[in-house]
Amino acid sequence: MDPKHTGELLKHLEKQNELLSESYSLISHELHQLQVEEEMLMRKFHQLMQAQALNKKNENIDQICNGDDRKREFVNREMDNSVRSF
Repeated sequence: MDPKHTGELLKHLEKQNELLSESYSLISHELHQLQVEEEMLMRKFHQLMQAQALNKKNENIDQICNGDDRKREFVNREMDNSVRSF
C-alpha cells in the first residue's frame, strides 16, 4: 500500500463508518416505531375479536330465547358458568 494514500484511505473509512453509524441509528429508530405500531395494532385486533365474540354470543342467545327475557337470563348465566369452568 502506498503511504501517500493512507491518509485519504483513513478519511474515506472514517466517513464510511460515520454513514454506517447514522444508518444504524435511523434503522433502529424506525424498527422501534414499527414495533410500537405493531403492538398497538395487535391490541386493537384483540379488542375487535373480543367484540366479535360477544356479538356472536348475543346472536346465539337471541336465536335460543326468541325474545323471552327469563330464558335470556338463564342462558346468560349458563354460558358465563361454562366459560368460567375452562
